[in-house]
Amino acid sequence: MLADSMTQNLSTEAPSRSLVPTPSPSRSLSWRVASNLFVSFRYAWAGLSYAFQTQRNFRIHLVIGTTALLLSVLLGLSRVEIAIIGLTSGVVLTMELLNTAIESVVDLTVRQTYHELAKIAKDCAAGAVLISAFAAVIVAGSLLLPPLLELVRSTIVLP
Repeated sequence: MLADSMTQNLSTEAPSRSLVPTPSPSRSLSWRVASNLFVSFRYAWAGLSYAFQTQRNFRIHLVIGTTALLLSVLLGLSRVEIAIIGLTSGVVLTMELLNTAIESVVDLTVRQTYHELAKIAKDCAAGAVLISAFAAVIVAGSLLLPPLLELVRSTIVLP
């Protein structure tokens, strides 16, 4: 009997209807369901606080993004350019939050054991953060460097 169920789980055939659970409209298995919008925002803030307190890279990205935004305002970039820098910085922070969530779920699933698929999931999530950070550097560099170099040229009097 056990061998039959194991064989059935390994089969490439579609499972029979009786094995597929039907979704229930009841959320009895959910916990801490937000009862209103304020509670939802409180949960979101808890996630941001957790990331800020525990994730070094989140703090680094936050400082760099804030610095880029402040520099763009000080250099007099247009509103569109400031918005682009803000959006790319926001994407990096969002990717960092998703990376943290994926790592937490993977750690919960595999616990203290090594699993190649867990490594792949965590590495891919980290790679997504890396790509978004590179894109943000390219965007911020292309928008900030020209006015920054012009400022340096105008303040340094060359003989």
